[in-house]
Amino acid sequence: MATRIYLTGRLAIEHAGTLILDEAAFPGRQGRLVFAYLAADTHRTVPRAELTEVLWGDSPPREADTTLSAVLSRLRGLLRRIPCGADIAGQNGAIALRLPADTWLDLEGAANAIDEAEGAGRRQDHAAAWSHANIAAVIARRPFLPSEDAPWIERQRQSLSSMLIRSLRCLSAVGAETGDLVSAVQYAIQIVDLDPLRESAYQQLMKLHLRAGDAAEALRVFATCRERLRDELGASPSPEIAQLHLSILRGDVN
Repeated sequence: MATRIYLTGRLAIEHAGTLILDEAAFPGRQGRLVFAYLAADTHRTVPRAELTEVLWGDSPPREADTTLSAVLSRLRGLLRRIPCGADIAGQNGAIALRLPADTWLDLEGAANAIDEAEGAGRRQDHAAAWSHANIAAVIARRPFLPSEDAPWIERQRQSLSSMLIRSLRCLSAVGAETGDLVSAVQYAIQIVDLDPLRESAYQQLMKLHLRAGDAAEALRVFATCRERLRDELGASPSPEIAQLHLSILRGDVN
């Protein structure tokens, strides 16, 4: 069985279905940060200066290079003691995490799953779309290094948030197309909560409420959209969603 690496939730490595390395086993905060940074982009080598910035930002201590070498050494030793075949290699001032070809990484797993889900949705393969979107959503909901804060961490969190929204769109679409309007609405509400300034999310939610026969709730969704746009952006709803609102008031929608 392949090695599985989890960067979301708690850092962990599984091999052959068994947890072999939990977050607490990593060599301290610096070891966790370096491992997560290398694992999140295993397809490239990382300059030592980049890892120095990961650990200390733009204010590295005088002994930064020595400390980084010690962190890498401890990580290398840890990985070599476990039967997953992972290693940390360094050459010409650059570092890379080497993993077996069949290693599964949760971040890549989520990205692949949402691509598969959207492709299945275009083919009208509702079962496959539902399955893949659920996989992506489960991973994307997990926090990424929740106790840390840095630009690269925030970029990864934004990527996960984007994947979660895409997966929820797929799940909502499957619900709508298979007649499960309750689920479709629930997923659409989650999208609005995650992306409260995107008008298209409100518009889709309004349409789902209308399909479910709840025009009053569709009107409430529009009111929420209008209020948030006004308060956060000083803007008014677009003509498209305003026209939908007017059509509901006039009773011109089914």
